[in-house]
Amino acid sequence: MVHGETMVEPVIEGTNWAAVNCPEVDILAHPGLITYEEALNAKKNDVALEISTRRGHSLSNGHVGKVALEVEANLVIDTDTHAPRDLISYDTAYRFGLGSGMPEKEVIKALEDNPANILKNKGLL
Repeated sequence: MVHGETMVEPVIEGTNWAAVNCPEVDILAHPGLITYEEALNAKKNDVALEISTRRGHSLSNGHVGKVALEVEANLVIDTDTHAPRDLISYDTAYRFGLGSGMPEKEVIKALEDNPANILKNKGLL
């Protein structure tokens, strides 16, 4: 997982580009205002893009969801948990997915299928 170019923290420009082109990366977390070209490379290189439930990082969820769905890149919904209080329920994660503009079918895919596929590809499931 790579810390993406979130809108709310200083991240070196080009981090998203490097992440979506690296074969060792499974997830680009909170990619902020990701470009279509970056999202296309994420799809090509099987890097999932995160819909984040973390305060601040979630500001660009609508953009990330829109771009990812348009280019058919994989999405995951994640918490960016720093402390136990950051953990959320499935229902809350589901609502974040819907709130980002994802259709119900894509929300379920982002919560269940895509994370399971990452684990399977790593031999962990």
